[in-house]
Amino acid sequence: MRLVRAASITAFALAASLLLARVHPLGHAGLYEAKPAQASIMQHSSVPPDARALLIAKCADCHSTETHSPIYGRFAPMSWLMERDIVEGRMHMNLSQWDSYSEDQKQTFKAKIVQQTKTRQMPLLQYRMVHWNTRITNADVQTFTQWAHGMSTPAPGSMAQATSEGDPIRGRELFEKRCTGCHALEANREGPRLQGVYGRTTGSVAAFPYSDALKKANIVWNDQSLEKWLADPDTFLPGNNMDFLVARPQERKDLIAYFKRSAGT
Repeated sequence: MRLVRAASITAFALAASLLLARVHPLGHAGLYEAKPAQASIMQHSSVPPDARALLIAKCADCHSTETHSPIYGRFAPMSWLMERDIVEGRMHMNLSQWDSYSEDQKQTFKAKIVQQTKTRQMPLLQYRMVHWNTRITNADVQTFTQWAHGMSTPAPGSMAQATSEGDPIRGRELFEKRCTGCHALEANREGPRLQGVYGRTTGSVAAFPYSDALKKANIVWNDQSLEKWLADPDTFLPGNNMDFLVARPQERKDLIAYFKRSAGT
């Protein structure tokens, strides 16, 4: 009798869980809906095969429309938690739409991919706990870094010296296009707030979790140090967590001019 009762309770709970999974309180990712045929992720892009394979294997479940839906995802509340992470992931970056992004957007995404995999913030812990093969290795980070830096290489002739003084108006436009994925002027994000960065000492924004390299550097950000940092952060200060560089000298001068103005210098 007890076994029958336990079986009935279990069956009722499973049926209720299946029904509740049809409700989407934390977002609707369309996990089990019929989808039209579509090209493979980044199939026609210039992303190197090794980087593309990593993105598909370790990022695409939350950052594309080609999510692999496991059987446990048909039961609430697990389905709710999955959909929450997937909807949020697609909102931040959708690899299925990679070819539609501008070059500035792609550069911002590449920098975030490297920064968040290097610090092991991505993939999310709850995802890695279920999918052990998605854990990021040092070799994976190196692959992403080489891709990010390679795509930042300017076209032939663009490495010529800056032809004019830095323009803070152009610098602001560059900042808004390329930097705001990780930085803001007045708030900490993946990177520290940049209001007043010109003239500030490295690692000095309170409560921001800097890398040890930046904490110990004791460098003042000025024209010379910012020029070297923006040109190649890893060469200037090995061991930091920033993997975004500005290849064109004129653009670096424009960004520095903007930082100067925002600092009131």
